[in-house]
Amino acid sequence: MISRTSAFIRAKKAASMFLVFLFAALTTSCQRTTAPVYDILIAGGEVYDGSGGAPVKMDVAIAGDKIAKIGEVEHSLARRVVDASGQAVAPGFINMLSWSTDSLIADGNSQGEVRQGVTTQIMGEGDSMGPLTPAMKERMLKEQGDIKYPIEWTTLAEYLTYLEKKGVSQNVASYLGATTLREYAIGLEHKPPTPEQLELMRKLVRQEMETGALGIGSSLIYAPANYASTEELVELCKCAVSGKVHFPYPQRRQGALGRHRRTDSHQPRSSDSGRDLPP
Repeated sequence: MISRTSAFIRAKKAASMFLVFLFAALTTSCQRTTAPVYDILIAGGEVYDGSGGAPVKMDVAIAGDKIAKIGEVEHSLARRVVDASGQAVAPGFINMLSWSTDSLIADGNSQGEVRQGVTTQIMGEGDSMGPLTPAMKERMLKEQGDIKYPIEWTTLAEYLTYLEKKGVSQNVASYLGATTLREYAIGLEHKPPTPEQLELMRKLVRQEMETGALGIGSSLIYAPANYASTEELVELCKCAVSGKVHFPYPQRRQGALGRHRRTDSHQPRSSDSGRDLPP
Protein backbone atom coordinates (compact mmCIF):
# COMPACT_ATOMS: atom_id res chain seq x y z
CA MET A 1 0.00 0.00 0.00
CA ILE A 2 2.85 2.35 0.90
CA SER A 3 4.78 1.59 -2.27
CA ARG A 4 1.70 2.26 -4.39
CA THR A 5 1.16 5.60 -2.63
CA SER A 6 4.81 6.57 -3.14
CA ALA A 7 4.65 5.67 -6.82
CA PHE A 8 1.48 7.74 -7.19
CA ILE A 9 3.11 10.74 -5.51
CA ARG A 10 6.20 10.44 -7.72
CA ALA A 11 4.03 10.25 -10.84
CA LYS A 12 2.04 13.27 -9.70
CA LYS A 13 5.24 15.28 -9.14
CA ALA A 14 6.56 14.26 -12.53
CA ALA A 15 3.33 15.35 -14.20
CA SER A 16 3.45 18.65 -12.35
CA MET A 17 7.05 19.25 -13.43
CA PHE A 18 6.13 18.41 -17.03
CA LEU A 19 3.31 20.97 -16.95
CA VAL A 20 5.70 23.57 -15.49
CA PHE A 21 8.25 22.95 -18.26
CA LEU A 22 5.51 23.00 -20.90
CA PHE A 23 4.15 26.30 -19.61
CA ALA A 24 7.65 27.81 -19.54
CA ALA A 25 8.31 26.67 -23.09
CA LEU A 26 5.03 28.09 -24.34
CA THR A 27 5.68 31.38 -22.52
CA THR A 28 9.16 31.66 -24.06
CA SER A 29 7.77 30.88 -27.50
CA CYS A 30 5.13 33.58 -27.15
CA GLN A 31 7.72 36.09 -25.98
CA ARG A 32 9.91 35.33 -28.96
CA THR A 33 7.12 35.89 -31.45
CA THR A 34 6.08 39.21 -29.88
CA ALA A 35 9.58 40.57 -29.15
CA PRO A 36 10.46 43.76 -31.08
CA VAL A 37 12.10 43.06 -34.43
CA TYR A 38 12.45 46.70 -35.51
CA ASP A 39 14.32 49.48 -33.76
CA ILE A 40 12.17 52.35 -34.99
CA LEU A 41 8.75 52.49 -36.61
CA ILE A 42 7.72 55.70 -38.33
CA ALA A 43 3.99 55.23 -38.29
CA GLY A 44 1.15 56.73 -40.28
CA GLY A 45 3.07 59.29 -42.31
CA GLU A 46 2.50 60.38 -45.90
CA VAL A 47 5.38 58.61 -47.66
CA TYR A 48 6.99 60.23 -50.70
CA ASP A 49 9.19 57.61 -52.34
CA GLY A 50 11.05 59.95 -54.69
CA SER A 51 9.36 58.70 -57.87
CA GLY A 52 7.29 61.86 -58.28
CA GLY A 53 4.01 60.12 -57.56
CA ALA A 54 1.40 61.02 -54.97
CA PRO A 55 2.26 60.23 -51.34
CA VAL A 56 0.85 57.10 -49.71
CA LYS A 57 -0.02 56.76 -46.05
CA MET A 58 2.01 53.87 -44.64
CA ASP A 59 4.53 52.83 -42.01
CA VAL A 60 8.30 52.67 -42.35
CA ALA A 61 10.14 50.14 -40.15
CA ILE A 62 13.87 50.50 -39.46
CA ALA A 63 16.20 47.77 -38.21
CA GLY A 64 19.74 48.87 -37.48
CA ASP A 65 20.72 51.31 -40.23
CA LYS A 66 18.41 49.86 -42.90
CA ILE A 67 14.78 50.28 -43.89
CA ALA A 68 13.40 46.82 -43.17
CA LYS A 69 9.78 47.19 -44.25
CA ILE A 70 7.43 49.71 -45.83
CA GLY A 71 3.69 49.14 -45.47
CA GLU A 72 1.41 48.30 -42.59
CA VAL A 73 3.46 47.25 -39.55
CA GLU A 74 2.23 46.14 -36.12
CA HIS A 75 3.37 48.71 -33.56
CA SER A 76 4.31 46.09 -30.97
CA LEU A 77 7.08 44.87 -33.28
CA ALA A 78 9.08 48.07 -32.81
CA ARG A 79 11.10 49.22 -29.83
CA ARG A 80 10.25 52.84 -30.56
CA VAL A 81 7.26 54.20 -32.45
CA VAL A 82 7.30 57.69 -33.96
CA ASP A 83 3.83 59.01 -34.76
CA ALA A 84 4.16 60.71 -38.17
CA SER A 85 0.44 61.31 -38.68
CA GLY A 86 -0.08 64.34 -40.88
CA GLN A 87 3.65 64.56 -41.63
CA ALA A 88 5.60 63.96 -44.85
CA VAL A 89 8.07 61.07 -44.81
CA ALA A 90 10.71 60.97 -47.55
CA PRO A 91 14.16 59.57 -48.30
CA GLY A 92 17.01 61.75 -47.07
CA PHE A 93 17.98 64.65 -49.31
CA ILE A 94 21.37 64.76 -51.05
CA ASN A 95 23.32 68.00 -51.00
CA MET A 96 25.08 67.71 -54.36
CA LEU A 97 27.08 70.93 -53.85
CA SER A 98 28.12 70.73 -50.22
CA TRP A 99 30.56 73.11 -48.60
CA SER A 100 30.29 71.51 -45.17
CA THR A 101 33.96 70.54 -45.36
CA ASP A 102 34.81 72.63 -42.29
CA SER A 103 31.52 72.55 -40.38
CA LEU A 104 31.45 68.74 -40.27
CA ILE A 105 34.76 68.85 -38.42
CA ALA A 106 33.24 71.14 -35.77
CA ASP A 107 29.80 69.48 -35.68
CA GLY A 108 29.74 65.89 -36.85
CA ASN A 109 26.00 65.77 -36.16
CA SER A 110 25.55 68.43 -38.87
CA GLN A 111 22.45 69.80 -37.19
CA GLY A 112 22.20 72.71 -39.62
CA GLU A 113 21.44 70.32 -42.49
CA VAL A 114 20.07 67.19 -40.82
CA ARG A 115 17.14 69.25 -39.52
CA GLN A 116 16.42 70.20 -43.13
CA GLY A 117 16.38 66.55 -44.20
CA VAL A 118 19.88 66.33 -45.70
CA THR A 119 21.46 62.93 -45.07
CA THR A 120 24.20 62.88 -47.73
CA GLN A 121 26.92 65.46 -48.40
CA ILE A 122 28.70 65.53 -51.78
CA MET A 123 31.77 67.78 -51.78
CA GLY A 124 34.54 68.74 -54.16
CA GLU A 125 33.15 71.31 -56.60
CA GLY A 126 36.45 72.65 -57.91
CA ASP A 127 38.31 72.54 -54.60
CA SER A 128 38.63 69.40 -52.52
CA MET A 129 40.17 68.75 -49.10
CA GLY A 130 43.07 66.87 -50.66
CA PRO A 131 45.61 66.18 -51.95
CA LEU A 132 47.59 68.88 -50.16
CA THR A 133 51.19 70.06 -50.15
CA PRO A 134 52.74 71.62 -47.02
CA ALA A 135 52.32 75.05 -48.64
CA MET A 136 48.63 74.38 -49.29
CA LYS A 137 48.13 73.31 -45.67
CA GLU A 138 49.82 76.51 -44.48
CA ARG A 139 47.56 78.65 -46.68
CA MET A 140 44.42 76.82 -45.52
CA LEU A 141 45.37 77.31 -41.86
CA LYS A 142 45.84 81.05 -42.41
CA GLU A 143 42.49 81.34 -44.19
CA GLN A 144 40.45 79.54 -41.51
CA GLY A 145 37.57 81.59 -40.14
CA ASP A 146 35.50 80.90 -37.04
CA ILE A 147 36.08 77.15 -37.27
CA LYS A 148 39.66 76.27 -36.29
CA TYR A 149 41.12 72.80 -36.74
CA PRO A 150 44.46 71.13 -37.37
CA ILE A 151 45.00 69.66 -40.84
CA GLU A 152 45.98 66.10 -40.00
CA TRP A 153 45.57 64.63 -43.49
CA THR A 154 47.26 64.96 -46.88
CA THR A 155 45.13 63.05 -49.39
CA LEU A 156 41.40 63.38 -50.03
CA ALA A 157 40.88 59.79 -48.87
CA GLU A 158 42.65 60.60 -45.59
CA TYR A 159 40.32 63.58 -45.06
CA LEU A 160 37.24 61.37 -45.47
CA THR A 161 38.74 58.82 -43.06
CA TYR A 162 39.45 61.68 -40.64
CA LEU A 163 35.77 62.66 -40.70
CA GLU A 164 34.71 59.07 -40.22
CA LYS A 165 36.94 58.61 -37.18
CA LYS A 166 35.72 61.88 -35.62
CA GLY A 167 32.15 60.71 -36.18
CA VAL A 168 29.61 62.13 -38.62
CA SER A 169 25.88 61.51 -38.76
CA GLN A 170 25.58 61.81 -42.54
CA ASN A 171 26.89 59.97 -45.57
CA VAL A 172 29.85 61.88 -47.03
CA ALA A 173 31.60 61.61 -50.40
CA SER A 174 33.71 63.92 -52.51
CA TYR A 175 34.88 64.72 -56.00
CA LEU A 176 38.54 65.44 -56.62
CA GLY A 177 38.95 69.15 -57.26
CA ALA A 178 40.69 70.03 -60.52
CA THR A 179 41.63 73.35 -58.91
CA THR A 180 43.25 71.51 -56.02
CA LEU A 181 45.22 69.34 -58.43
CA ARG A 182 46.43 72.43 -60.27
CA GLU A 183 47.57 74.19 -57.09
CA TYR A 184 49.30 71.01 -55.91
CA ALA A 185 51.37 70.72 -59.11
CA ILE A 186 51.67 74.31 -60.39
CA GLY A 187 50.71 76.68 -57.61
CA LEU A 188 48.39 79.65 -58.07
CA GLU A 189 50.18 81.10 -61.09
CA HIS A 190 48.43 81.72 -64.40
CA LYS A 191 50.47 79.42 -66.62
CA PRO A 192 50.11 76.03 -68.33
CA PRO A 193 51.57 72.93 -66.69
CA THR A 194 54.88 71.55 -67.83
CA PRO A 195 54.83 67.92 -69.02
CA GLU A 196 56.19 66.89 -65.62
CA GLN A 197 53.53 68.86 -63.75
CA LEU A 198 50.76 67.45 -65.91
CA GLU A 199 51.99 63.92 -65.30
CA LEU A 200 52.00 64.61 -61.55
CA MET A 201 48.39 65.76 -61.77
CA ARG A 202 47.46 62.64 -63.73
CA LYS A 203 49.16 60.47 -61.12
CA LEU A 204 47.20 62.16 -58.34
CA VAL A 205 43.93 61.55 -60.21
CA ARG A 206 44.68 57.84 -60.47
CA GLN A 207 45.58 57.59 -56.79
CA GLU A 208 42.55 59.47 -55.50
CA MET A 209 40.09 57.74 -57.83
CA GLU A 210 41.38 54.37 -56.67
CA THR A 211 40.82 55.35 -53.02
CA GLY A 212 37.25 56.59 -53.36
CA ALA A 213 36.92 59.93 -55.19
CA LEU A 214 33.63 60.14 -57.08
CA GLY A 215 35.13 61.85 -60.09
CA ILE A 216 36.73 65.18 -61.00
CA GLY A 217 35.02 68.49 -60.28
CA SER A 218 35.95 71.86 -61.75
CA SER A 219 34.67 75.39 -61.13
CA LEU A 220 35.84 77.23 -64.20
CA ILE A 221 34.47 80.65 -63.23
CA TYR A 222 37.04 81.12 -60.47
CA ALA A 223 40.81 81.62 -60.48
CA PRO A 224 42.99 79.61 -60.62
CA ALA A 225 40.51 77.08 -62.05
CA ASN A 226 39.90 79.20 -65.13
CA TYR A 227 43.62 79.10 -65.93
CA ALA A 228 43.20 75.48 -67.01
CA SER A 229 42.78 74.79 -70.71
CA THR A 230 40.32 72.31 -72.15
CA GLU A 231 43.25 70.09 -73.10
CA GLU A 232 44.50 70.06 -69.51
CA LEU A 233 41.11 68.98 -68.17
CA VAL A 234 40.80 66.30 -70.84
CA GLU A 235 44.15 64.84 -69.81
CA LEU A 236 42.98 64.63 -66.20
CA CYS A 237 39.76 62.87 -67.19
CA LYS A 238 41.71 60.27 -69.17
CA CYS A 239 43.09 58.97 -65.87
CA ALA A 240 39.72 57.92 -64.49
CA VAL A 241 39.91 54.31 -63.35
CA SER A 242 36.54 53.34 -64.80
CA GLY A 243 34.80 53.84 -68.11
CA LYS A 244 32.75 56.69 -66.68
CA VAL A 245 33.80 59.76 -64.74
CA HIS A 246 31.36 62.37 -63.51
CA PHE A 247 32.74 65.82 -64.32
CA PRO A 248 30.56 68.58 -62.82
CA TYR A 249 31.51 72.06 -64.00
CA PRO A 250 30.10 75.57 -63.93
CA GLN A 251 30.53 77.38 -67.24
CA ARG A 252 33.39 79.80 -67.74
CA ARG A 253 32.50 83.42 -67.02
CA GLN A 254 32.17 85.54 -70.14
CA GLY A 255 31.91 89.30 -70.51
CA ALA A 256 32.54 92.30 -68.29
CA LEU A 257 29.26 91.85 -66.42
CA GLY A 258 29.94 88.23 -65.58
CA ARG A 259 27.25 86.85 -67.88
CA HIS A 260 27.46 83.22 -68.93
CA ARG A 261 27.25 81.85 -72.40
CA ARG A 262 27.87 78.33 -73.58
CA THR A 263 31.22 77.88 -75.31
CA ASP A 264 33.06 74.86 -76.61
CA SER A 265 36.07 75.75 -74.45
CA HIS A 266 34.37 75.02 -71.13
CA GLN A 267 33.46 71.40 -71.79
CA PRO A 268 36.01 68.61 -72.31
CA ARG A 269 34.71 66.29 -74.99
CA SER A 270 33.95 62.67 -74.32
CA SER A 271 35.67 61.65 -77.54
CA ASP A 272 38.89 63.34 -76.41
CA SER A 273 39.02 61.85 -72.93
CA GLY A 274 37.70 58.39 -73.73
CA ARG A 275 35.24 58.78 -70.85
CA ASP A 276 31.52 59.43 -70.71
CA LEU A 277 30.99 63.01 -69.56
CA PRO A 278 27.69 64.76 -68.83
CA PRO A 279 26.29 66.97 -71.62
